[in-house]
Amino acid sequence: MRRPAKSTPAGRRPAKPRPAAARAPAAKPYHHGDLRRVLIEAAMQLVGEGGPEAVSVREAARRAGVSPGAPFRHFPSRDALMNAVAEEAQRRFGAEIEAALADAPPGDPLGRFRCLGIAYLRWAMQNPTHFEIISSRRFFDHDRSAGVSSDNAELISLTARTLAEAFSAGQLAARDLKQVQIAGRALVYGFARMHIDGHLPRWGVTEAEAEQMAADIVDLFIAGIARQAAPAAKV
Repeated sequence: MRRPAKSTPAGRRPAKPRPAAARAPAAKPYHHGDLRRVLIEAAMQLVGEGGPEAVSVREAARRAGVSPGAPFRHFPSRDALMNAVAEEAQRRFGAEIEAALADAPPGDPLGRFRCLGIAYLRWAMQNPTHFEIISSRRFFDHDRSAGVSSDNAELISLTARTLAEAFSAGQLAARDLKQVQIAGRALVYGFARMHIDGHLPRWGVTEAEAEQMAADIVDLFIAGIARQAAPAAKV
């Protein structure tokens, strides 16, 4: 026997039946298409924010949004991660050099040498912590990094070829190209270190003036190695 339906109080509508609750979709595991690349990018950001000492595999994993153990499939140690960071920094440095040389004046090897030097300084000054990694042996083993060693050797070879072309074109007064190459490297490396270590203000160079000063010292060096044009004959 059916029970009589309960009466609804005056002024209230009967409650509508609630629909059945939809089943929540099952959670999907986090997935990266290229976890290795994401971890390197996270480590590069850590270097940019806090220097090489700020890098850890655990923190890179947290930045990448993966479990602390996930990176170890790609980087079994911090040294392995730092090696990958150095290779990426070297790649970006090389890209800066290539872009500068693409805009260099054709048929002017000494002009290309100038572009190379200015690009070196510009990248080092704009990316001091990344430059620190590829220029110092304190953070990873350069000798075991085939990528960094190969890229660095190519840059040295590029500089040597550029100077040889400038000499063949009669643009250089100096004959010892090895000496010129090392002196040029010492110049840009030394100025980059002065900027990174905060020495320039003591020499009266503000942060706003640093990039122009970098270009000026490269020009001063080139003026010292360039063959001077013969004075015009007096009439």
